[in-house]
Amino acid sequence: MAKLSQINRNKKREKTVKKYAGKREALKKVIKSKESSPEEVFEASIKLARLPRNSSKVRLHNRCELTGRSKGYYRKLKLSRIQLRKLSSEGQVPGMTKSSW
Repeated sequence: MAKLSQINRNKKREKTVKKYAGKREALKKVIKSKESSPEEVFEASIKLARLPRNSSKVRLHNRCELTGRSKGYYRKLKLSRIQLRKLSSEGQVPGMTKSSW
């Protein structure tokens, strides 16, 4: 199990990303637009830099839904490799069985 502080920090970041998503999108659109004047681009880039760092989507980290483990994460199932193996052995994951040969 991951440290509770790490899990909570990531949840806090997720909330911040959702909160500032619209603002970040609008500012990036102004910066990338070819019709924007250099002054507008400069102002938009300064406003973007003033937003909290944790409002960036890049700062999020994928974590297992059950344990909070960050490494060995399967995006499709939102589980770590350890929990995936455990649940598939128990027959909890549809279509997945333990291999034997």
